[in-house]
Amino acid sequence: MSETFSLNGKTILVTGATSGIGKQCAIDLSSSGAKLVVTGRDETRLNETMALLKGEGHNFFVADLLDFDKFASIAESLPVLDGVVHSAGITGHLPAKFIGKNDISEIMQLNYMAPVLLTAALLRKKKIANKASIVFLSSITTKYPYYGGALYGSSKAAIEAYSRVLSIELAAKGIRSNCVSPSFVRTPMVDDAGKTISNDVLEKFEKMMPLGFGEPTDVSNAILYLLSDASKWVTGSNMVLGGG
Repeated sequence: MSETFSLNGKTILVTGATSGIGKQCAIDLSSSGAKLVVTGRDETRLNETMALLKGEGHNFFVADLLDFDKFASIAESLPVLDGVVHSAGITGHLPAKFIGKNDISEIMQLNYMAPVLLTAALLRKKKIANKASIVFLSSITTKYPYYGGALYGSSKAAIEAYSRVLSIELAAKGIRSNCVSPSFVRTPMVDDAGKTISNDVLEKFEKMMPLGFGEPTDVSNAILYLLSDASKWVTGSNMVLGGG
């Protein structure tokens, strides 16, 4: 691998590292030389992720990212970071006429408030190094909406807008902020979507994409690029990963 794409010497925080894209991202980043700090709510599953990481010096901590009051102490305990991957999130499918206040709160708290408030805590504690890279998980649904996706798409559109502003505010320190927007990826989250979206609809979505559904490593490869020095001139962007 070209040294430009290497993560040797970089310390990266990955949230939502117990499954799906977050887990694969942690594994692939460690294979590229990064020292990982991973977090999630389930200690057993975090240990499973840790066992799959390459190299040494990795660490993990169990955290509920809805416990916003602990973000300051979490940030205080972390090393200075060269990269952050905000992978934790939930999906949801609910027709507009059935949306209630609690539904909005549930999806916005984890998909928007948690990464925004955690980033704020890291910045206040000076835990993000100059020339670091921050990556947010958005979704192709902000551009290609689907029936019942109002809340999920809105939460991801909000994080895209936040990331663009963050890229401006942090540019003086060389800190970059970008999003990746996958379409359907074969993860437990998509499996859960099958509980509220019919198989016929999922099959229709897959046929719409010339390259079909993606795999978690397809997303982690894009994230690796955004964390590496190969993307040092890329900020405020949103990389669409849609299989065509």
